[in-house]
Amino acid sequence: MRPEADAALKEIFAGIGVPVKGIFTPDQFQLEAISAIERTDCLVTAPTGAGKTWIAEQAIWKIYQSGRRSWYASPLKALTNSKYNEFSNIFGRENIGILTGDRKENLQAPIIVGTTEILRNQLYDSMCRGETLSADLVVLDEAHFLGDEDRGVVWEETMIYLPARIPLLLLSATIGNARQIAGWLSSIRKKECVVVEASERPVPLYPLFFHPSGRLLPLLSEKAPHDKPKIHHAVHAFTLQKHAHTISSRRMLPPFGKILLTLKKYSLLPAIFFLKSRADCDKAIDLCEENLITDPDQRNRIRDRIHELVSQSPYLSGHRQIRHMENFAVGAHHSGQLPVWKLIVEQLMVDGLLDAVFATSTVAAGVNFPARTVAFLNSDQFNGREFAPLTSTQFHQMTGRAGRRGMDKIGFALVLSGKFMDVKLIAKLVSAPPSGVFSQIKINFSMVLNLLLSHSPEQIKVLLKKSFAAYLIRGGIKNLPAPMASGYAHKVLWRDFSKHLNFLKEKNYVSSTDELTFDGLWASQLRVDHPLMIAEGFRLELFPDSDPVLLAAVMASCVSEDESEDKIHSKFSTSMLFKSFRKVEKGLKVFFDDMIAHGFEVRRLNFRPAIILYAWAKGLQWEKVVAMGDIAEGNLAMLILRTADNLRHIRALENAFPKAAQTADQSIALIMRDPVTMAQDL
Repeated sequence: MRPEADAALKEIFAGIGVPVKGIFTPDQFQLEAISAIERTDCLVTAPTGAGKTWIAEQAIWKIYQSGRRSWYASPLKALTNSKYNEFSNIFGRENIGILTGDRKENLQAPIIVGTTEILRNQLYDSMCRGETLSADLVVLDEAHFLGDEDRGVVWEETMIYLPARIPLLLLSATIGNARQIAGWLSSIRKKECVVVEASERPVPLYPLFFHPSGRLLPLLSEKAPHDKPKIHHAVHAFTLQKHAHTISSRRMLPPFGKILLTLKKYSLLPAIFFLKSRADCDKAIDLCEENLITDPDQRNRIRDRIHELVSQSPYLSGHRQIRHMENFAVGAHHSGQLPVWKLIVEQLMVDGLLDAVFATSTVAAGVNFPARTVAFLNSDQFNGREFAPLTSTQFHQMTGRAGRRGMDKIGFALVLSGKFMDVKLIAKLVSAPPSGVFSQIKINFSMVLNLLLSHSPEQIKVLLKKSFAAYLIRGGIKNLPAPMASGYAHKVLWRDFSKHLNFLKEKNYVSSTDELTFDGLWASQLRVDHPLMIAEGFRLELFPDSDPVLLAAVMASCVSEDESEDKIHSKFSTSMLFKSFRKVEKGLKVFFDDMIAHGFEVRRLNFRPAIILYAWAKGLQWEKVVAMGDIAEGNLAMLILRTADNLRHIRALENAFPKAAQTADQSIALIMRDPVTMAQDL
């Protein structure tokens, strides 16, 4: 592999550099959005890095100066923590509160930062008390999560329940149907929702192709119209070769060290490489030895910054990646890592100390992770069930990290040839319009219980008519996603609601007069994935409500989606734990069978997570729990955080189950310790 570049790139590469710093001047779309939110709702859709957060800051500042309150919601706890620190620097920490489930601080502050789930729950509580949310502005960041298959329902509920008197500012990556969303919001909130669109990237993007020989080529022909991309003739010739040598085989990763040397030669670093799996990210940093740091000053800066960031944790001081960072200026970033470690990688990248990060596509979801180049080894992405071709929205969100505003004049998208790379697809995606966002609303037991706190079934029927899905179908929108087109309109939603309601009546959570019983009232506070499972466990007195270690362990089996049948050595279990688990499992069997008979999905309990959390709650060291459970650190942290979240909801049941509530509080203290809690300190 010899570092070379096609002659056509000489002029492009000459444009690489840092723009001259000048006085900040807002873009026109930013000014339009500020003007709009002062009088009505506003949906801002703009490329990543275009400056949407500035709009939120200005809108919040005006509300704050007038003595009123703002609520800023984001989809991820990590994003919320980051925004909390950012806003604290702008408005003063005494004026910022945070609500994420893990953190509950300064709730009387004029500016609250939290997750969208928490905001939705506060709306439930406000409706129950017959009050309005204590806010004069709500900002929903990453509003395109409305179309997220798993979490979109929370966003849609929030938009439906939010009182119309509260201005709503939605910030989104570019989406193809922004005006449909605005039209829906206008129809249910009885006020205009102004759409402010910005299509121009703040930093231009230039697509490249990395030939296996080491030669850089333009991906697209300069002669083709911008809206009809044509692959560069040399790249096209390469794709036509039946036995073309690719930069990686099915089982082998590319020689990333040599690739980095090529990118370094042409000033294309730092780079983010999007890889297929967490394992590939970890393997990739072992292939970067050619990128050896030769500058002692750079090495010392990296070493000093790492020492500063990890000095508070003995768990991180021996992390295997530290060697790669200090010697080769590379790191890996994925969900299998501790949240605090991912924050350290992000911080080093933001500080400009790393040449490359190898990441799964999850890094594109709102993380502040800028680079000059993003590189694609695959043209597909795992959607939770299978690998599917990248959509235009996914591609644009990932390439949104290419080119740092104020730091780069141009950003690059680099295509690497490989077994799972469709070059023609990527060429199309470069200029493809963003895909649309569609309704993901669905009925669940937590929704039904919470709506019945403040609404009659007939009133809920009216609410369901406000769904985005119903709006689209009433509007005669064609070519909708199959699940929605086949029925997620009002009638099907109402039928599904009635199905849930009838089951709750049968189980005496709802009375014959459609009101919550005593059990229904406390069960409504279990705003978790499987509320009835936990509610039945308490009604049948199945949970170990006086032992905080056992309660944490059993609750882990209730929250884990791990279907693994892998066994853990019996020495890590105890007869008391096994008896507690079996009591819950056997006690819920009839209830589970009844749910299945009524057409509801049931996720059976799994003993493995219970053993892992039991060991952690008993005080076993982090490294030993990871080794014993044969579990990735990120997965263990997520298991602990989700278990703690369920325990917090149990803690809220102090009126119905005071002993269990007190024990749950003790359980949380046992499991929420370093290194799981360290991410809040960065």
